[in-house]
Amino acid sequence: MKLMFASDIHGSLPATERVLALFEQSGASWLILLGDLLNHGPRNALPDGYAPAQVAEKLNAYASRIIAVRGNCDSEVDQMLLHFPITAPWQQVLLAQQRLFLTHGHLWQPENLPPLSERDVFVYGHTHIPVAQQGESCLLFNPGSVSIPKGGFAPSYGMLDDGVLSVQTLDDCRVIAQMAITP
Repeated sequence: MKLMFASDIHGSLPATERVLALFEQSGASWLILLGDLLNHGPRNALPDGYAPAQVAEKLNAYASRIIAVRGNCDSEVDQMLLHFPITAPWQQVLLAQQRLFLTHGHLWQPENLPPLSERDVFVYGHTHIPVAQQGESCLLFNPGSVSIPKGGFAPSYGMLDDGVLSVQTLDDCRVIAQMAITP
């Protein structure tokens, strides 16, 4: 199963359009959105092309292929615009040998993990910083932010393809972090 991950869109229409174009090209079965979809939040500057209502319209066209979790900037008002559920603080995707625990990263985080096995993958956003590494008790994966990257990184997204998780730059799909998750 091929999966695509995007986090921290924060209402950026150009970032959303690029993510959806890449999703179409990727052949991924599901687009996993890790929160902070429509609003920029009080600590962030407005992202390029800030247009939350239009972002909602674009995402709604893919509603049946989206799995999403709630970010700290997402609200019940946002849910009223979206045709797929975003209010769950976490979700799980079960693979043949392990599970992906999906969350935004403001409640559960690498320093405060839910009970996971060492083969499980903790998938989160929130920090806007890409991560693909072995943690103390599980694998850690963060696709970064598609709209407001931090830490000197380029806007990025994630892919799970043939047992490999990778973080890729939004502009040219260059791999900036990756790890194998299957033995």
